[in-house]
Amino acid sequence: MTYSQATPTTGDTGRTPQAPDLTRLEPAALRDVLADQPYPLLFATVSGAHLYGFPSRDSDVDLRGAHLLPAAEVVGLRHGPATVDRSWTRDGVEIDLVTHDAAKFGQLLLRRNGYVLEQLLSPLVVLTGEAHAELVALAPGCLTRHHAHHYRGFAHTQRRLFDRTGELKPLLYTFRTLLTGIHLIRTGRLVAHLPTLAAELPEAPDYLGTLVAAKATGEHDLLAGVSDAPGADLLDADLTALHAALDEAGQASRLPERPTAEPALHDLLVRIRLATIVSSA
Repeated sequence: MTYSQATPTTGDTGRTPQAPDLTRLEPAALRDVLADQPYPLLFATVSGAHLYGFPSRDSDVDLRGAHLLPAAEVVGLRHGPATVDRSWTRDGVEIDLVTHDAAKFGQLLLRRNGYVLEQLLSPLVVLTGEAHAELVALAPGCLTRHHAHHYRGFAHTQRRLFDRTGELKPLLYTFRTLLTGIHLIRTGRLVAHLPTLAAELPEAPDYLGTLVAAKATGEHDLLAGVSDAPGADLLDADLTALHAALDEAGQASRLPERPTAEPALHDLLVRIRLATIVSSA
């Protein structure tokens, strides 16, 4: 597995190799990591801090996607795993791969689940194919005004984690989640990259760039270690304002009440599942 930057090697210098800098990641270089999976993958993308635009030098690599169970493990008494979760270390990097069977993935898409939408639409593509392209094309039909609830709830969870730990990571997750929700509900477009959101949304605080740059040095660095960090009162005021903006966007949204993509998702799932019977015959 390689990364976008040159990783020093021992060679003839006698020096210990440096750990790779995970702030710069080449998704295509991760494709060989996906070998030997128990089920065929429909797609795999990079999620987590790399997708959100604030990775650290020591970040884990979060891979997400969808797999396809064979028909024999769906129609009988014994079913294959709806979710496969694997973690390992390779070249000094912790990698986490989570995939859902196509049926579960489709169900989650229809349940105002922002996580799977972000995974599906991630521009950091490791593995793709025709089914992935069809799912991406159906994503707009999965959006509803009620996705605001997902992002509001996630923001509350991350804020509580920040209050408990003081770490930059959950604070940035809180801001990212709220800004993604506001942007999605207003425009119908999903943007998960915090620096992009900060540039596009006038409600984004000016200090977010400083916090993103500070978090690059360590996955668990503290806000207290950042010079010119915003104080508690300013953070409270800005987060309260973003919550209010998300609520207002939800009330004014022109997104539908219910997803419209269910029939097409059903047809896609039937078609690709039946294809496993033909290929195994």
